[in-house]
Amino acid sequence: MAKTQITIIDIARELHISPSTVSRALRNHPDISRKTVEIVKECAERLSYKPNETALSLRLGRNNIIGVIVPEIVHYFFSSIVQGIEEVAFAEGFNVLLFRSEESYMKELKITESLINARVAGVLASVSKETDRYEHFQQILDNNIQLVFYDRICIGIITDRVVVDDYSGALTAVEHLIQTGCKRIAFYSSPLHLEISKNRKNGYLDALRKNGFPVDESLMYVCDTRDKAIELTPEVLARPDRPDSFFAINDHTASGILYSVKKAGFSVPDDISICGFSGGDLAIACDPMLTTVEQHGYEVGKTATKLLIDNIRGTTHGQYTNRIIKTKLIMRGTTKQN
Repeated sequence: MAKTQITIIDIARELHISPSTVSRALRNHPDISRKTVEIVKECAERLSYKPNETALSLRLGRNNIIGVIVPEIVHYFFSSIVQGIEEVAFAEGFNVLLFRSEESYMKELKITESLINARVAGVLASVSKETDRYEHFQQILDNNIQLVFYDRICIGIITDRVVVDDYSGALTAVEHLIQTGCKRIAFYSSPLHLEISKNRKNGYLDALRKNGFPVDESLMYVCDTRDKAIELTPEVLARPDRPDSFFAINDHTASGILYSVKKAGFSVPDDISICGFSGGDLAIACDPMLTTVEQHGYEVGKTATKLLIDNIRGTTHGQYTNRIIKTKLIMRGTTKQN
């Protein structure tokens, strides 16, 4: 009778630990202590354990599919991220399965369930505006699927992340407004439970404090779309202490501000300055062209995909990575020159 092949379950039974712990220990997973890794590997060697080649081939067979969750595709930033993802993925022999959450938590839940059921090799995810619970992302990891967050991240889940330097980008933008003579700077933000909103708000606040400006909470608004900006900005301009400048969370919002400011009869930038955050075709389609913070979405996509593929192939060194992509202020016609 042929000798029964030793499995991960046999090792787990021998050591009185879970099969998932054995699996991660054999892969040098950073969540597993060095002592446990050594015990598991010693037991595997003693029992003459060999990886199941059939199971391994099945696992590798799914490893040519990467699931991508993107909040929306109409924004230049996210479309440039997808371009970077696809370029690296295809060059490395992977296919991309793209899903749009459309900023919906419920749709995001269904997408993650679909990706788990499809047994993709890995997932690149940027969370929706509505998302404030993250158990569905933990389920991806619990199913031994690699996960890397990009741009909008969840700090409560320990995995690799690629983010834009939102804080420094905001700080630089607001300081530019200050240096060109602006004194009352309004801030239009995304919902503040998002990390990008927190970081950009902190950059905005620190720029004010650094330059001796008072913080006026009434100048901060949750407004992150063109339509909302067109609706809100006339009310802001009607204030007796109206702002002389706006810093917007993204270029779509900034373009809505620009439309409203011009419609109200103000001159840009002589009366009111405007700065956005994204750096795409929309910025140069505005009249005047929009001063903005370039986010380098293409680099975000490439970097996140390289990290994910390294994790899939097991070529990492067991340390989680938090990559920060630097921003660049592009000065154009909606702000005064220094």
